[in-house]
Amino acid sequence: MLIRNRTAFENARLITTIIFDKTGTLTKGSHELQEVKVLNKTFDERELLRLASGIEQHSEHYIATGLMRKVKELNITIPKAEKFNYMPGIGLEGIVDGKEIKVVGPNYLKEENISVTGATDDFTGTVVYILVNNTVVGYFTFSDQIRENSFDAIQILKQAGIKNLLLTGDNEKVAKKVSDELKMDGYLANVLPHDKLEKVKELQQKGEYIAMTGDGVNDAPALAQADVGIAVGSGTDVAAETADIILVNSDPKDIANLILFGKATYNKMIQNLWWAAGYNILAIPLAAGVLYNWDIVLSPAVGAVLMSLSTIVVAINAKLLKA
Repeated sequence: MLIRNRTAFENARLITTIIFDKTGTLTKGSHELQEVKVLNKTFDERELLRLASGIEQHSEHYIATGLMRKVKELNITIPKAEKFNYMPGIGLEGIVDGKEIKVVGPNYLKEENISVTGATDDFTGTVVYILVNNTVVGYFTFSDQIRENSFDAIQILKQAGIKNLLLTGDNEKVAKKVSDELKMDGYLANVLPHDKLEKVKELQQKGEYIAMTGDGVNDAPALAQADVGIAVGSGTDVAAETADIILVNSDPKDIANLILFGKATYNKMIQNLWWAAGYNILAIPLAAGVLYNWDIVLSPAVGAVLMSLSTIVVAINAKLLKA
């Protein structure tokens, strides 16, 4: 764990709501390719994968990694791409073999009022469409796995009285499935990258003290806006530079333990202040002779012993700190 902002760590005790980015934080971000669905018989599955790989090879996104893994597995030759362009929260586009290729999510189809026949509405994974010359010719489905400790992390936070929300650019069904499986307090679906920041602001305006966790470039503005920004170890350099706290590993349980450790550290600090102050509150008046008329006077030797004892008690109390 790397703490870049000590104040943020100390203020972990104030957190009322924690927002989890889904992919790469609560899930592994593996995005295994499940199906290649051809909607235009001019193409076949291998050709759709080949065209998509031409532009996906330039991306570091989890979906791109999953698709490229399958392309290499099938020994498909990856073509060169021109005019590559990343569309934040939407997808990728470029020119492959003289054709205009777009690999995009459902949000792009909604913005362009494009309807797709033959696509399944029951799939609870990630669906990515491929367009050739602005015509939808097929789609890819990807599934992601929830991290082993995600459920335990959520339950630890709930027991501590901290609300938790899932934040994702995926559709309602995907968000609900993950949220229900982890028994979270709620979810925010179909959130575009620039909207993540606004969601954090909205909750802050309601009086919530927000912690945000994420790992991608798209999470950076929200991490900066949150009262406590936490980047997980698998994240990008941009997310890490923006966050207050960086976790070396990508274990969601570490996030819960971090927040509880921040609370425990503050409580221990208050205890030690009272221990240290208590000795002085009692010993200084006695050493000054406040009770001299009752023959109660604290000798310098005894005072020195008490001062040393107070230091020992504080040190022992600090050693008992547990997250």
